[in-house]
Amino acid sequence: MLGIPLAVSNYDEVLGWMDGMIAAGARGYLTAAAVNLVMSAREEPPTLEAVLAATLAVPDGQPLVWALRALGHRRASRIYGPDLMLHFCRRAASSGTPMFLYGGRSQAAVELLELRLRERFPGLRIAGAFSAPFRDLSAEEQEQHARMIDDSGAAVVWVGTGQPRQERWMAQMRSRLAAPLLVGVGAAFDFHAGLVPQAPAWMQRSGLEWSYRLSREPRRLWRRYARYNPLFVAGFARQYARHLRSRRPSRRR
Repeated sequence: MLGIPLAVSNYDEVLGWMDGMIAAGARGYLTAAAVNLVMSAREEPPTLEAVLAATLAVPDGQPLVWALRALGHRRASRIYGPDLMLHFCRRAASSGTPMFLYGGRSQAAVELLELRLRERFPGLRIAGAFSAPFRDLSAEEQEQHARMIDDSGAAVVWVGTGQPRQERWMAQMRSRLAAPLLVGVGAAFDFHAGLVPQAPAWMQRSGLEWSYRLSREPRRLWRRYARYNPLFVAGFARQYARHLRSRRPSRRR
């Protein structure tokens, strides 16, 4: 999709892949890609490099799913980061898989998320929770954070620092961390902590979640949507036109 490979999958397949990565002790990272991330990657080389290096990128936004289907991928379905996190937490509460929460808008917010998840999934093993500063980390801070996460014994690190910052962090830190799996889920931290309401299901299905989020956080999000939504529509229109031309039978003289 506009140069970004997205998985055509469903929740069961992605959860099975995550379990397999953990069981094998492999090292990878997953991003739940929204339109914002796809378009950021087209403009920012570090973001493009981080997204292309992801072990798995899934379509988080409904417009991406529609676009994939228009290109012939009929099985494409939305893998919504917040829902993926809940599905995995439900399984982890039974399996005992330890996890780390890295991100959130403040330390109080990530600790509230930890509390809410423990209440929702009794038995869930949360090995640590830390809110990173909203800036690039120094080499010393990266080393400190890597040591903190490794010392926790977490098998999964949920990263909620927002796109594309979390993708760049996962790409930078992947080789330093022992946890088999890093998963970038963006706004899931705020949603599940109860700090920001989620869009109604019908708005999510209709591809209007962006408008709901904009109405709730206009000062933070208006530039993103005003810039990237039109660029995505124009970029996909060009890709779709090329797709249609490639399907036309060649004329013989």
